[in-house]
Amino acid sequence: MEMTLRWYGSKFDTVTLQQIRQIPGVTGVITTLYDTKPGEVWSQERIHALKEEVEASGLHISGIESVNIHEDIKLGKPSRDQLIANYIETLENLGKEDIHLVCYNFMPVFDWTRTELARVLPDGSTALAYTQKAVDELVPEEMFESIAGDTNGSVMPGWEPERMAHVKELFEEYKNVTADDLFDNLKYFLEKIMPVCNQYDIKMAIHPDDPAWPVFGLPRIITCKENILRMMKMVDDPHNGVTFCAGSYGTNLNNDLPDMIRSLKGRIHFAHVRNLKFIDPNPETLNFEEAPHLSRCGSFDLYEIVKALYDIGFDGPIRPDHGRMIWGEVGMPGYGLYDRALGATYINGLIEAIEKSNK
Repeated sequence: MEMTLRWYGSKFDTVTLQQIRQIPGVTGVITTLYDTKPGEVWSQERIHALKEEVEASGLHISGIESVNIHEDIKLGKPSRDQLIANYIETLENLGKEDIHLVCYNFMPVFDWTRTELARVLPDGSTALAYTQKAVDELVPEEMFESIAGDTNGSVMPGWEPERMAHVKELFEEYKNVTADDLFDNLKYFLEKIMPVCNQYDIKMAIHPDDPAWPVFGLPRIITCKENILRMMKMVDDPHNGVTFCAGSYGTNLNNDLPDMIRSLKGRIHFAHVRNLKFIDPNPETLNFEEAPHLSRCGSFDLYEIVKALYDIGFDGPIRPDHGRMIWGEVGMPGYGLYDRALGATYINGLIEAIEKSNK
């Protein structure tokens, strides 16, 4: 496994490449061209410039997160064919620059959903959090406004202003879209891009829906073992794979995370390892917060999660995720330096212990 950190680029991230380089055991970054919009072609020149910037710091690009999918592709609109052609051109340009991993998602309208970006924890740190009560009391158009005050001036991934400006219209377009429709549109997209993925050995790693259930009535499909195995079978190509995000699948306590990992041997291309703490696990009154990565600080056994990845022979990029804000840091919520650095070091310690105990 290769330890990495997500990095949004020098224009958008408060964390520098030099700081990432100084985290023990971190050798790569997962990055993106953050100012591109869904549907735009990423030029080879811009990808090359990003790659040169990262490599000049002593790191390398381990993968891309994300090349976002345009809503028209998810909706299956006639315009999707040109948008998919643009996506294929982007994949070609990534392949030409020797980049072989793309994390993406197929969530309608909203990306990940949290109702608080800075919940104050007992130790004084702040963390992302979710309460079902807050979601039930909101109309979708108010979702972004409810958290905007805690973004610390950053543009949150999946909550870009240009997307939020059209929430009402998008909900109207999705009102008759079912989960099966979404599966069909995902299948169409994957079948179109698999030839270029095979040509350039690009591993497509779908990120699960977060949280792992329908939000505001929107269908969500990458939520559980049954659905992800359905996706693997419907486009049975090794380049059609998974980002195994423990925190996203783990929002649903019915998901057995180590079992899911073992069921996906050979199809997990990327792993996000993080911890959640459930204050109230009742689905109707659900309340959880992002916890420190250490197992005993939350509801997940990170040792068992990392061991399951080891047991299936996973050797791809892995990263900590959704860190707290600690030690007075101000930055993009969930993506500061200090707590993610602690998480990377903790996960690397688990990997070392598991590797040595299996010799």
